[in-house]
Amino acid sequence: MRTKLGFGIGDLGGNLFFTIMGFYLLFYLTDIIGLLPALAGTALMIGKVWDAITDPITGYVSDRTRTRWGRRRPYMFVGAIISFFCMGLMFTPVQLSSQMRLFVYVTFLYCTLNTAYTLVNIPYAALLPELTEDYNQRTILTGYRMSFAVVGTFVGAALVMPIIGLFSSVSVGWSMMGTFMGAVMLFSTLATIFAIKEPTYSGTSELDGFASTFADVMKEKVFLSALLPWTFFITGTSMIQGALVYYFAYIFGNEGLFQLALVALLSFSLLCIPIWVQVSKRIGKKACYMIGMSIMSVAVMLFSLLGTKLGPTFGVIVMGFAGVGLSTHYVMPHSILPDIVEYDAVTRNKGRREGVFSSLWTFSSKLGQALALALNGWILALFGYQSEHISEVAKIGIVLICGPLPLLWYIAGIWILRTYPIDRVYYEQMIAKRDNA
Repeated sequence: MRTKLGFGIGDLGGNLFFTIMGFYLLFYLTDIIGLLPALAGTALMIGKVWDAITDPITGYVSDRTRTRWGRRRPYMFVGAIISFFCMGLMFTPVQLSSQMRLFVYVTFLYCTLNTAYTLVNIPYAALLPELTEDYNQRTILTGYRMSFAVVGTFVGAALVMPIIGLFSSVSVGWSMMGTFMGAVMLFSTLATIFAIKEPTYSGTSELDGFASTFADVMKEKVFLSALLPWTFFITGTSMIQGALVYYFAYIFGNEGLFQLALVALLSFSLLCIPIWVQVSKRIGKKACYMIGMSIMSVAVMLFSLLGTKLGPTFGVIVMGFAGVGLSTHYVMPHSILPDIVEYDAVTRNKGRREGVFSSLWTFSSKLGQALALALNGWILALFGYQSEHISEVAKIGIVLICGPLPLLWYIAGIWILRTYPIDRVYYEQMIAKRDNA
């Protein structure tokens, strides 16, 4: 239980971070510090692409690290400290003399923040396949992790505006919010560092070079059959995350109701995690994931296309329905990845590469996030979005990034995920063959 809780709580800070970045950062840049939408979207894309580049490097290095404290935890400790300070700076509004200077400042700070959190997230993700090799126990351990993740998402989604509202100055409110959230990220990571005892690694380091290692992994068809859907689902979900606050503020005319919609979305996500864990034992992880993202697809289309006619109450209800499907996105992909790591270790019989796989997994998700954030900013600019005056044309752009465009990513992901081969029987036969060799 110490291991389950200690491992799980680490993702509280992680999902808090991703939630704030996904739901609020674009809005903060355009409406609080006044950065033009196209520049804001480009800054976030650059930051995410840089973030993605640092992921494989961190995974490669951590796989080869040997210290008395383990392979992963030293990086997590350093990254957590830097993340705390960068979060406060990121959300402290500044006034610079030109849009270009503001763009450069935001881009540099966002890149630094993402690099710091990479030092936390990549080693953290690499811990899971090291803690257990049991097929169902990995799903259970992932369930603990994702339960904390949803709590982190709750904190990141529901407390941002209330914390800002505690202060008479909007600028001070955003700054204090960033500092508080940075502290939560710091302490959740420290809890994992001190609760988890890393298994002693007796294997040898990979002899392959950096480029050849990653090129070899990217040839794995089994890996790609899960990686591409994960990336597409991330892209669609990130587009919706960044667009919802605009939809409630300017389509429904009720920005405050956005908080209630998030509570509905995340409550149903949290409640359904143990249900999906049990269902996956019967029908498998892939089937659960495909069903969940199909539910998300239906929900976002209902929300974006019927929300304008049926009103904000309908929007909140649909967000609750979407949470049932989103719950699988929290659990299944992170439970699938350790099985792929085991598949690679068994078929290659040449050392384990948890960090490499985890870094590529996160790399692809951040590319998806980068593309989503950039598309949101560019589409808003294309449709003439201006925070001072929201035209009817701009509202069409907001509707598009809340449903129809994300749906295309969902459909592509579900189609490719059909080809993923590892189920419980496949996995157990693979392990038995290894043990009998």
